[in-house]
Amino acid sequence: MIIGRLTRDPEARTTPQGTAITNFSVATGRVWKDQSGVQQEKTEFHNVVAWRRLAEITAQYLTKGRQVYIEGYLQTQSWDDKTSGQKRYRTEIVAENMIMLGNKGDSPVKMTSGTAASFTPAQPTTPPSQSFGGQEQEIAAPSNITDEEIRIEDIPF
Repeated sequence: MIIGRLTRDPEARTTPQGTAITNFSVATGRVWKDQSGVQQEKTEFHNVVAWRRLAEITAQYLTKGRQVYIEGYLQTQSWDDKTSGQKRYRTEIVAENMIMLGNKGDSPVKMTSGTAASFTPAQPTTPPSQSFGGQEQEIAAPSNITDEEIRIEDIPF
């Protein structure tokens, strides 16, 4: 689980079998004080890959600088570099869930890698660290909306 900002726009493509895949990078940071009391900062960059419907959504709605919550698993790939002959490695996060975060007034939107089409209003105060199981897709309803039924046609994705 990470929360960070996209360092570039997602790169979308499809496999020869027609499966959507999107790659992007997320920067995360941490701040701490060292033993002498001086504030230190460190930024890490994470490669993220999304597949199928989640890939389509990330390609459509994410842009450089957007803050996101990503939940997934680590995957490391290796290959032999043709120019140097050395073995190379790339570790990436395979996204299973994603919540688009934003500025005040923006509602967080949670999407999962599942293909279910049921949408449930989420609690706007739900912390991103909460476990999200199942394959449902949730949209956090703004607080000014009443308990009206949400129709599938009203959802932009």
